[in-house]
Amino acid sequence: MKRKMRILVTGGAGFLGSHLSEYLLKQGHEVAVMDNLLTGRLKNLATLFGNPKFLFIKQDVTQFIHIPGRLDAVLHFASPASPIDYANYPIPTLKVGALGTHKALGLAKEKKAVFMLASTSEVYGDPKVNPQPESYWGNVNPIGPRGVYDEAKRFAEAMAMAYHRVHKIPVRIVRIFNTYGPRMNPTDGRAVPNFASQALKGRPISVYGRGAQTRSLCYVSDLIDGIYRLLMSDVQTPVNVGNPNEISVLELAQLIKKIARSRSRIVFKPLPQDDPQVRRPDISLAKKHLGWSPKVSLEDGLRRTLKYFKEGL
Repeated sequence: MKRKMRILVTGGAGFLGSHLSEYLLKQGHEVAVMDNLLTGRLKNLATLFGNPKFLFIKQDVTQFIHIPGRLDAVLHFASPASPIDYANYPIPTLKVGALGTHKALGLAKEKKAVFMLASTSEVYGDPKVNPQPESYWGNVNPIGPRGVYDEAKRFAEAMAMAYHRVHKIPVRIVRIFNTYGPRMNPTDGRAVPNFASQALKGRPISVYGRGAQTRSLCYVSDLIDGIYRLLMSDVQTPVNVGNPNEISVLELAQLIKKIARSRSRIVFKPLPQDDPQVRRPDISLAKKHLGWSPKVSLEDGLRRTLKYFKEGL
């Protein structure tokens, strides 16, 4: 897959989808983005409009997809991705994971294209194993408030592998761990945009529980590099892509406060149901098969991200 490709990115107006689309264009590929703009934002694609190799299609991926002409890869990144988004849109979250994946796989089958699924570390639920290797089956509450996202992605993985086994479709499954960077929605409820917005506005910084739960944060440019390496590889089983350096949520809040030079105080709020206590990828497979590991330090990445949020205020 070294030749220049024509690629469809579903959910391409989202945080990750827009960075991925931009990167693919820079590699010389043609990119069509499909997004219904439920949680995606057109301004994320502002630098791409006008590029003759870029096409935007406003459509819900759960509907029948028709893309004229050749298609070499279908990258299925459509889905609400933050706890606030999938709490607000539980049924669309389930539908895009099930029906959307089905439609995207059908298109890949028709076009004889590679299918890539943006899966998630949430398939591991609130893990009993740390760090989480791809061989870990997870600890998910299927009927809890987070279950709509967790189970949608688990189902999507199962469907991708079924199409791979039955129809011989080449698949790539990337299990994405916590990622941050410019173009995140400042109101989507995730830790980095929450803390950054509150710190920059001088408001109290809300930490849930006592902040002892841990996260491993990967800067977006590192993540996109890992995703692209996986796309161009022959690895047909799930691969974790994320930063294995672990930090507590409280330490993250304190670091963001320090970088922002904020006088905000840190306040503690009740822990949401099923909030994972640990989240850290085992990236042995990514190192071995993709030659990938993250390069951007947390402090450097947070400085870049805070600059973006500050410019938006």
